[in-house]
Amino acid sequence: MDKYLKIIQDSFSGYFNYLVQEITNPSWTNYFYWLIGLSLLVWALEVLIPWRKHQSAFRKGFWLDSFYILFNFFLFSLIGYNALSNVAVELFNDFLGLFGIENLVAVNIQNLSVGLQLLIMFVIADFIQWNVHRQLHRRPWLWEFHKVHHSVKEMGFAAQFRFHFMETIVYKTVQYVPLAMIGFGIQEFFVVHMFAVFVGHLNHANVGWSYGIFGYVFNNPKMHIWHHSKELPKEHPYGMNFGLTLSVWDYIFGSAYIPKSGKNIEIGFKGDEDFPEDFGNQLLFPFKHQNK
Repeated sequence: MDKYLKIIQDSFSGYFNYLVQEITNPSWTNYFYWLIGLSLLVWALEVLIPWRKHQSAFRKGFWLDSFYILFNFFLFSLIGYNALSNVAVELFNDFLGLFGIENLVAVNIQNLSVGLQLLIMFVIADFIQWNVHRQLHRRPWLWEFHKVHHSVKEMGFAAQFRFHFMETIVYKTVQYVPLAMIGFGIQEFFVVHMFAVFVGHLNHANVGWSYGIFGYVFNNPKMHIWHHSKELPKEHPYGMNFGLTLSVWDYIFGSAYIPKSGKNIEIGFKGDEDFPEDFGNQLLFPFKHQNK
């Protein structure tokens, strides 16, 4: 027990020191400033070449979504997630130790070229995320949490970050074992993650790009807007276009849906007129409605 208490203590102090270091000492692998830089870049594109020209640069929900960026990527880890995840990893490793297993690495990709490592990690991580995203729509208890993301009523880059903290726990838990089995490196995963953040920004942005033929490979604004459609077609009662970075999974497995331009469609979900609009009540909402 003392070991786990020490991990918790070190996790809080360690993450706080890491965050201070991130902010005060910029570097090429500095997540804090990369996130700010990519956000400003995509926001500038929204202002310069807006798809929905009537939509304000400071759209409805802009400041709420901006706070979600701060909370989901920094404050949540600071107030407990970093400690929780470190303890969970240690407990899992201790469990493996009972069977004489020291690690889960089945195929060590660190012996491959950096480019191939990045590609393998990216494809595996994105396919896992696509499957998790489908479950967020199909499982009623998960959908209650995912409603937070679909409560967005005007689409913009920062809408990517409006999601309940429980989604972080679900995604990271499901991803951990498959990625651990290939021996992924932290530096390489940083590159994969920042690329996914950039594409995710573009998917939600008020820009009208579809990337031409590459739209069949990468998710894009004209495809993702339909994922947020309030009205769902009969053939897709649980939703469609679940890809986070890659769209190819939706085309392969039959969940792709772009019937026409979605430029001015209503987004949201059935009953969202009663969904809270403030941060605190949005976080509490799923817990209050699990048994209803």
